[in-house]
Amino acid sequence: MSLFDLREPTDLVAPLLVASFDGWVDAGAAATTAAARLAEGAETIATFDADRLYDYRARRPTLEIVDGRLDRLTWPELTLRRARFGERDLLILSGPEPDYRWHELEQAAVELARRLEVAAWISLGAIPAAVPHTRPVTVLGTESRPGLLRGGVTAGPEGVLRVPAAAISVLDFAVSRAGVAAVGYYAQIPHYVTGIYPPASVELLLLVGQHLEHEVAMGELRDEARRVLARLDTATAGDANTRAYVERLEVMVDEARRPAGDDLITEIERFLHDQGGGDRS
Repeated sequence: MSLFDLREPTDLVAPLLVASFDGWVDAGAAATTAAARLAEGAETIATFDADRLYDYRARRPTLEIVDGRLDRLTWPELTLRRARFGERDLLILSGPEPDYRWHELEQAAVELARRLEVAAWISLGAIPAAVPHTRPVTVLGTESRPGLLRGGVTAGPEGVLRVPAAAISVLDFAVSRAGVAAVGYYAQIPHYVTGIYPPASVELLLLVGQHLEHEVAMGELRDEARRVLARLDTATAGDANTRAYVERLEVMVDEARRPAGDDLITEIERFLHDQGGGDRS
């Protein structure tokens, strides 16, 4: 039994596929916000069997109650949508990160990539990091072979890095092993930021635009990014400890040094100690 229902289009032009899930590697909702912008006005060409993918106790449907009457339920869903940018098609695979059947999902991703003759797979994500909001967004990249990344993004970090895998990375790995050119862009989000972080979404959209060779309209996203940065500037200026911490991060970035994991932990612990006036676990 197939995990998805595909209304297969017959006129796709060298489609790129952008994939983004919420959750594990979507700090500041940066990746899913970018994917949602790409999918505005797009047609849905494939839906997935949500009952087989999601734990509804962990991802409960949203219930709307109007004047004491149960009005509507909105269920989590994973979809594949199609948009046209210039002379090229873009497919957007997005939704909540699935809870179940990751092996079946990777097989489904490979099948879709082959049936739709996907030219390249682009994973979008975002991770918290010891970086300041006062500097341009840094993006870490992965690529299935050298030369695929755009916008000056380089593959890294160097050496072996072992982390709990996200579903998006499982699919990226599967399609690359099936011969599809695959890249991943992971924006680094200042770890002290809470809520949505649109500056990173803007940067991810610029990178997708380079693959499309077509400018992606940002809508209100650029203005919202400026407003968020202005609020962070105000908050930083109002607290001496926070201001000093951000200045330390600026020095690290300006020295073009990629801190090791121990350095990041030390910086975060120092920040928490300064904020709390004592030890904090």
